[in-house]
Order: sequence, then C-alpha cells, then structure tokens
Amino acid sequence: MIINITEVQAINSFSRLESFKELYEIIWMLIPIFTPVLGITIGVLVIVWLEREISAGIQQRIGPEYAGPLGILQALADGTKLLFKENLLPSRGDTRLFSIGPSIAVISILLSYLVIPFSYRLVLSDLSLGVFLWIAISSIAPIGLLMSGYGSNNKYSFLGGLRAAAQSISYEIPLTLCVLSISLLSNSLSTVDIVEAQSKYGFWGWNLWRQPIGFIVFLISSLAECERLPFDLPEAEEELVAGYQTEYSGIKFGLFYVASYLNLLVSSLFVTVLYLGGWNLSIPYIFAPELFEINKAGKVFETIIGIFITLAKTYLFLFISITTRWTLPRLRMDQLLNLGWKFLLPISLGNLLLTTSSQLLSL
Repeated sequence: MIINITEVQAINSFSRLESFKELYEIIWMLIPIFTPVLGITIGVLVIVWLEREISAGIQQRIGPEYAGPLGILQALADGTKLLFKENLLPSRGDTRLFSIGPSIAVISILLSYLVIPFSYRLVLSDLSLGVFLWIAISSIAPIGLLMSGYGSNNKYSFLGGLRAAAQSISYEIPLTLCVLSISLLSNSLSTVDIVEAQSKYGFWGWNLWRQPIGFIVFLISSLAECERLPFDLPEAEEELVAGYQTEYSGIKFGLFYVASYLNLLVSSLFVTVLYLGGWNLSIPYIFAPELFEINKAGKVFETIIGIFITLAKTYLFLFISITTRWTLPRLRMDQLLNLGWKFLLPISLGNLLLTTSSQLLSL
C-alpha cells in the first residue's frame, strides 16, 4: 500500500490541530479556576498590608515601608519566608491530624467563595441553597482547628482547639438565625436572589434598614467566627502562647495565617451581599443611565462597576474589623460564651420571629 507524502503531511497537520484544540480547551477550563484564586490571593495580601498600616496609624508608629513602595510587598516577603522555613513535626503528636488540620481550615473557607456574587454576571455557582452551603461549610473549619490542637500533643494547643470549637458553636446559631431572616425577606436562599431583592428599591431597599437588629448580631457573630479581637480566645497569646498554632512552623503556620484573612474576607463579602445590597447599581443608574444601554459594552461596564461597588463595601467592613481589633480589649472565655448564648441567641431568635410574623401579615 503506497501512501502519498502530501497525505502524511495532512494527517500530521490535522493531529497537530487537534492537539492545539485540546490544549486550548484545557487552558480555557483552567482560566475560570485560577482567576478567582488569583483575585482572592491579591485580596488577602491587600488586607494584610491594610491591617499593618491601619494598626500603625492607630498606635502612632511607622508601619511597613521598606519592602516595595510604601511596604506593599511586605506580606509577599513574609509569605515567601514562611514557605522556605523548616517544617517541624511534634515527636509525640499525631502527625496525620497535625498535617491535615491546616488544610481542612483553608479548603473549607475557600469553598465559600463559590456562591459569592461579585457582580450580576460574575458568580462561580448560583446555587439555590447558596447561603445554606456557606453556613454548612463554615462549620467545618473549627474541626480542622480542633484536629490541629489535638494532634500537636500540647496543652496550650489543645485548649486553643477546644476554645475554637466552643466559640464556633456559640456564634454559628445566632449567625444562622440572622441569615434565615434575610432568606425570609428575599424568599430565597440564593445569594444572587438576595442581592436582586434588595436592588428593587435602591439604597433604602438594603437589608441593613429592614433588619438593623439582625445586622448588628450578624456583625458581632461574623467577627467571632473570624476569631478577631475581641474574640480571639482560641489564640490568646497572653494565655495560650498561640493556641492551636503553637507547634506549627513553615508553610503549615502560613496556612493558618492565610485562613484567618480568607475567613475575614469571606465574612466581609457576605455582609455586603446580605445587608449592603451587593452590587446595587441604583446610584450609577440615576447619574449615568446612558452607560448601561443593553449592548455588549454596557454589560461589560456594568459588570466592572458592580465589582468595584461590591469591593468598596467589603473593604469598608474590613476597615471596621481592623479598627475594632486595635481598639477593644479581649473578652474572657465566660464572657464570650455568655454573649453568644444568653444575649445574641435570644435576640436573633426574636428577630426571626418578628420577621416571620411580618411576612405572614403581609400575605
């Protein structure tokens, strides 16, 4: 059988074309995965830099200024240092639990970003149970902290892990009741539907004005979930050295460091989505309606403006969180549990009953 040279060349070129198509499809599949990861990473670096600058301003001292212009590369330098530090393991601890704990804490928080709408057309997964998924996933992170504390075979680490579990249980319930009140007002558990329900009436349609009590309870509960001062009892340097992080070093300690800021960012985003209208564009529509005409350029511009508005509201809450950390003293453990069980839980339950009653009366 004789094969023409041109036929061989055609077959080779066709196979190369098919391989290029497969490579193109793989790259196109990876772009939606790596783009949010890159954005979240940059967001965490910005938060670390902001916290150092704001805390320096509050304490009347100089913040980071040598690593890059205005010290903006300081967080990147610290992360690189942790990456190359020696990874130590406790000789008498459970090394499997010790190694798995930080990963569980980070992965459970990263999964929460799946349901956050940054703009009308920019959400990874618009699930009908989006808020419920976030609550379920956020309750997994304390399990990783408890595993880390137990696997370290250190009394301070174990106490820190127990405190993290007790604190999470105390504040998950009020936070969940506040989210249920928002879901009743929006008739949906989808984060996109919740934002759209707030955008019907513009600025005064935000759940901040419709649920002021729930907003305050959610604010306090989210700070406790992030283990930020005055609720950082699981770490409490003066009492527990560093809590569940005491025996960690290198990249594992870096994972805990990243997880705390990832949790702060995701909590700030959910405050924006649930109470501050998300990407609500009522003000730009009033001042420049011609920019939002139904065409391709208008949709792109609307998406960019929506992202900017969402991030602006998010970083406003971040500023409040950072300022709170450096101005309020730490609570005792009994005060923290009393606040969750005896104060926030009854208030959030009463708020849910009032919301349910108002919804039934409006039918």
